[in-house]
Formats: sequence, C-alpha cells, structure tokens
Amino acid sequence: GFYTTLLLTQTPGHMLTQTSNKTEILCDLKKDHTGVYWYRWSQERQQFQFLLFSNTMGKATYGQNVEEKKFSVHEAGSQSSYSLHISSLHPSDSGIYYCSMSQSSQLLLGTGTQLTVVDALPPKTTQTPVSKRPLPRTTKRKAASREGACSPLVWIPLAAAVLLLLLSLVPIAYRLHRLRRRLRLRVHRQ
Repeated sequence: GFYTTLLLTQTPGHMLTQTSNKTEILCDLKKDHTGVYWYRWSQERQQFQFLLFSNTMGKATYGQNVEEKKFSVHEAGSQSSYSLHISSLHPSDSGIYYCSMSQSSQLLLGTGTQLTVVDALPPKTTQTPVSKRPLPRTTKRKAASREGACSPLVWIPLAAAVLLLLLSLVPIAYRLHRLRRRLRLRVHRQ
C-alpha cells in the first residue's frame, strides 16, 4: 500500500517555471532507507509514473520510457537529503512529483511538489494599492471551501489507490502477453 507521511518532506511545495529551464526538488528522509524512489502524478493523463530509484550508493534505476538524461538524483548535503534534478523542461513535465521510500513492504510517499511548466511566464504586474476596507466574510469562506476540495488528504490516498491498482495489473498483462505468444507459436507450428 501507499501511505503519505511526514517522514519524507519535500521542498518547495509549488513551482512555476518556463520551458527549456531546469529545476530541482529536495526530499528529506527522516528514517533509515535503502534509497529514494521518485514518481510523477500527471493530472492531464490521470496516471502515476515511476521515474527512477536511486540507491544510497548513487546508482539509479529508471522507469519505462523515462529519459535518463532528463532526470538525475543527487545527495544534498547528507545521506538523508536527496534532490531530483530535471533538465530541458517541457509543459508535459508538469505534474506532482513525489519522493518515496520503502518500509516493511509499504511505499511511503512524500509531501509532493506541484511543478507547472509554461511556455511563457506571466508578466510581473505592478501592484495596485490595497483597499483598507475589510473583505466580506463570504469571500473568505469561499476560499476555504475551495482549498478543502483540493486537499492532499483527499486526493493523495485516491492517487495512491489508482497507482496500486495499475501496479497490480502489470503481472496480469505480462501473463496475457506470454499466453498470446505461446498461442501464436502453436498456431505457427500447426
């Protein structure tokens, strides 16, 4: 199963950057570990993607269709802090990045970093003077309810369940693929 935990903290929580730039996400692990996993949740594709695993010796194992030149993990000062470096950013790299560690057959997820990659950053606007009138209470209540709808406590367990379901389908797909190959070989022999 997947569990979110404060044993893994990520900084920053949100990032907005431009196409072709590079960025890094810091993950601090507060427990003994064998290495750090990195995943990306894509809102557009509605899927979790395993990016890579980096062990404590610095050796990386990459997920399927992951560009090795694009992603790298570096120790950040101590054996409990790691940074994920992403280069040549593209809007398709947008998503929520999670560091993760394995503990007694469970994957513990970090706090998550929302990365948004855009072709052009919005222009910096000059600030208008702030009105001294207090905001009506209804505005504050609306903002609070909007926050609740996107609360990580709601969507992280849902996303984790989706990932778990997808991971459980891998062996089934593999068996079906092998079965199809066997049947094809039998047909060719006859």
